[in-house]
Order: sequence, then C-alpha cells, then structure tokens
Amino acid sequence: MTHSTKFAAALVLAAAVLFTLGSNRVAVAQPAADPPKVYHKTVQVGGLDIFYREAGPKDAPAILLLHGFPTSSQMFRNLIPKLADKYRVIAPDYPGYGHSSMPDRDKFAYTFDNLAKVIDEFTEKLELKSYALYVQDYGAPVGYRLAVKHPERITAIVVQNGNAYDEGLDNDFWKPIKAYWKEPTSKEKRDALRFVVKYDATKWQYTHGVKNPELVSPDGAANDQFLLDRKGNDEIQMDLMLDYGSNPPLYPKWQEYFRTHQPPVLIAWGKNDKIFPAEGAEPYKRDLKTLHYHLLDAGHFALESNGDEIAGLMRDFLGKHAAKK
Repeated sequence: MTHSTKFAAALVLAAAVLFTLGSNRVAVAQPAADPPKVYHKTVQVGGLDIFYREAGPKDAPAILLLHGFPTSSQMFRNLIPKLADKYRVIAPDYPGYGHSSMPDRDKFAYTFDNLAKVIDEFTEKLELKSYALYVQDYGAPVGYRLAVKHPERITAIVVQNGNAYDEGLDNDFWKPIKAYWKEPTSKEKRDALRFVVKYDATKWQYTHGVKNPELVSPDGAANDQFLLDRKGNDEIQMDLMLDYGSNPPLYPKWQEYFRTHQPPVLIAWGKNDKIFPAEGAEPYKRDLKTLHYHLLDAGHFALESNGDEIAGLMRDFLGKHAAKK
C-alpha cells in the first residue's frame, strides 16, 4: 500500500469514528452539574445570634422556610438544595432552637409573638422585600403573624402540617395541652407535658405514620434531641406549649387574611400526622381560591419520607405563583 493510499484509509477510518461518536452522543455520560452550595450563617437580631441556612442566587425569588417543634432549620437540610437552583432559599432557627441563641427565660419571653418579632427583624436584616413562606407546625403561627403584618411581602405559602383552624386541634393529642392552657399556673399540668421533650417522643414524631420508616434517617431525631437536652431547654419548650394557646384566638384574623389577600397556597400535608391531622388541612378550602391541595401518605415530618415529592410539588407551584420577586 502506497503512502497516499494509507493516508486516505486513515482519513476514512477517522471519519467513521467521528460519525459513530456523533450518532451515539446520547449514550455518552455527561458530567453532573454541581449541586447548589448551602451556606451556614449567623446574623445579629436584637442582640441574639440567629443562625440560618441559605442557598441560591441572591437576586432570585426568595423562600423563607419556617421550622416546627422540636426541630430547627435542619428539617430542611435535604429540601434546600432541591430548590436553590431557581430560588434564594433561607431557613432560620428560632431563639432557643438549633444553633441560634438560647437566652435565659428571664431575659427573653418565649412566646409566639416574640418568635415572630425576631423572624420579622431577621427578614429585614437580610433585606427580604418579598418571599414565599413554607410553614410547618410552629412555623405556621410564626409565619401567619408575618403574613398578617406584611401581606404585601408574601408571594405564596406552602403549608405542610401547619394549623390555622380549630378543626386541626380537635384530637386527643391536644387534650393535655388544652388542660394546661386552662390552668397555666398548675405545676401538675405543666409536668404532664414533659414527655414531649423526651427522645422517644422525638423519634415518634419522625416515624409515626410513615409508610416505610426505613426511609427516615435517625440523624434528624438525634440532632433535635441533642439540642433539646441542653440545660433549661425543657422549660423553654413548656413555655411555648403554654403560649401555643395564644394562637387559636388569632385564627379568625389569619383566615380573614386568606380571604382578603388570597395568597396562592400549596397544601402538602402528611395525612397520617396525629399532632396536626388532615382535618386541619380541609378548612383551608373554605377561604382560598388558589389552592393546590395534596394529602401525602406521610407523617408529621413529611419531608423525611416524601421530600422528593414535596420538592416537585413546590417547583411546579412556585413556578406558577412565585416566579417574580
């Protein structure tokens, strides 16, 4: 074979290889995109260190994630990266929770009014002019106080087992708590609630009503309990159990906010929750016109077992209703 013939054969072979690679391009693995970085920060609010998790572009529409009891922003540890490519996602810890300051009870009154006041000032420190809310458990009375005070700031609300109606408290779990509300000076009634800060109760909140408990990492309950077990934190939790009684009288005001301002709302509710059962989700239908309603086969901390499902619902919902700041 002459030199020119060999050169022509090589060109034909190279062309065949390039054609093959091009025709099979879909089979070539592409490098995965880097997941959004989650930053762990602290800001001073009223002399307190407020810890928060943040991810996503600074100029993207904001989502404020408000946690429940007995947890902290760690409940959103898996959700945040699933939203942060399109949204600025921010999850603070309340005073007495997570990695925020835990001031003595004689220096800071642990009430829902005060928690909401701190988070309101927190949003102003971060210059959040508008944001969607994610509320769960204690996050509902905190978030709804913000919504009533600043309705113009709320772009949308995601409700995951967060109560705003009397129907949601009409179950056995709340009987000893309501008894304490009626006798707030009773040591017996207060002590009867101390089981809620024990590890068995914390684990129960994570696993009860979950279709497949093997999907629930034990790390969440262990993390929460480590912080609950700090000296004096049990009394903080008892104070807030008592002050939860300040929330039902505000339900009519919150419901009026729903009717007047008609925020778009996504209900993503663990229907097997024994603390905030599905009966508390149904009444939202009375007051809201733009309501995406989903009862999930999950428990109190639905993100632990159904996180991907909730993230998908949120991306669809927020893309329609909170795409603009």
